[in-house]
Amino acid sequence: MCEIYFDESLILKDIDVNSREELLRTMATNLFRKGLVKKSFIEAVIEREKTFATGLPTNSVSVAIPHTDSEHVNKKAISVAVLKEPVNFGVMGEMNVEIPVQIVFMLAIDKKDSHLVLLQKLMEIFRNAEELQFLIEENKTNIKKRLANHLQI
Repeated sequence: MCEIYFDESLILKDIDVNSREELLRTMATNLFRKGLVKKSFIEAVIEREKTFATGLPTNSVSVAIPHTDSEHVNKKAISVAVLKEPVNFGVMGEMNVEIPVQIVFMLAIDKKDSHLVLLQKLMEIFRNAEELQFLIEENKTNIKKRLANHLQI
């Protein structure tokens, strides 16, 4: 899985946004400015979230894993946002249910189905309340090290 691009510039810590769309646009634009995704990724990830919600309730801090089709991706990457205040995301598989999300993992996947191993590793993190709390409390350097170790990237 070492082919996934991930560095501190893709970690947005204590980000202050007013809506899910503002957050998605901010994260996707950051990926675009680094040349990791095409400009079309920005609108595609926002539109996909409207149709296929990615919010995941956990026992502690709820998370979301927005992503879109590989045709919008130049290079496989992952971006992480830790919000100052949660924003509402639809619950995966239950479009009419929303949850307050504080940690978002935006996935830029360059090949269909190549994200399955990554998702499995992310789910391990999501099930661990201590790991989620670590992401909220720590700085970008420590977050990058911890996630790179967990995700093997």
